[in-house]
Amino acid sequence: ADGTKMFIVGRTGDDVNEYTLSTGFDVSSASFVDSFSVNSQETDPTGLAFNADGTKMFVTGDNGDDVNEYTLSTGFDVSTASFVDSFSVSSQESSPQGLAFNTDGTKMFVTGNNGDDVNEYTLTTGFDVSTASFVDSFSVQAQDDNPVGLAFNADGTKMFVVGQSGDDVNEYTLSTGFDVSTAS
Repeated sequence: ADGTKMFIVGRTGDDVNEYTLSTGFDVSSASFVDSFSVNSQETDPTGLAFNADGTKMFVTGDNGDDVNEYTLSTGFDVSTASFVDSFSVSSQESSPQGLAFNTDGTKMFVTGNNGDDVNEYTLTTGFDVSTASFVDSFSVQAQDDNPVGLAFNADGTKMFVVGQSGDDVNEYTLSTGFDVSTAS
């Protein structure tokens, strides 16, 4: 939350790289700390998300077509991560990319490189992917046919999708927070 930690998922290294920033949200002050391999679960990781206190980490995978869940015994310290479970999104998307959750983890969103959409899931237990079920999808093809990154504002009334084809950030308004069926 204070921007003193930064994480980058690596498609080539099959890992999550952790950095510290001596000045919050200032990437020029970043220094590498550690990395955590996700190779046993995914050989082409694409998206990354954490819960609020950093004790849960989630990685999407282009090869496994799933969302992998990890627990961290120390929040935001990838050296303490261990694999828990995975949830397949292959029925909706064969190339999952970006990943986001609502605040309490009862909603999960995955951008699809092949479906050109944002897929919405509900989780009956927050941040537990084993309880996820598909709800709906929202096409972003008119703006970009290669969506990769995904983010929401705090109340879910704004959604942002990074497009690899358009090399841009597309902004959407949701009349009902975290409900992609209400996006425009």
